[in-house]
Amino acid sequence: MNVQDKVIRIIAEQAMIEPSDVTLSDTMQDLGIDSMGLVECIFALEEAFDIEVPFNANEPESSDFDISSVATVVAGVEGLIARQKG
Repeated sequence: MNVQDKVIRIIAEQAMIEPSDVTLSDTMQDLGIDSMGLVECIFALEEAFDIEVPFNANEPESSDFDISSVATVVAGVEGLIARQKG
């Protein structure tokens, strides 16, 4: 399973929907994920990928990790994985 599929599965689980119902352009709000759900999502991503999401991820202008859409979360996770390997 690639990073994108795994991220989508985690987000879908948090939104209580099927992964096939999640698109890359969806925002967390589109999926009905509130701020508490977002925190749970971030914890699940950290655990699944053994990464540490910056605490200011909810402020895209201050963080390398943008949580505004599914696509940006996938890109953020990929970036953190790449940095860890580097």
